[in-house]
Amino acid sequence: MERIPVQSSNIVSIGYHSETETLQVEFLNNSIYEYKNVPQIVYDGLMEASSHGSYFNHEIKDSYSYEKIA
Repeated sequence: MERIPVQSSNIVSIGYHSETETLQVEFLNNSIYEYKNVPQIVYDGLMEASSHGSYFNHEIKDSYSYEKIA
């Protein structure tokens, strides 16, 4: 999955696959997590947020199942 670099104090890049509703988030510590069943509107909100980290923490982190992939 291609990820887009973002300006954030904690997140390096974000990727999304709309057909599977899978979100990938790469963090500054080089870990990558995949979040399942994330709607397109949530991904859009994340990418448009003035603070990617705050949006992620409030809207995604504890709301979707995930697995560490790297």
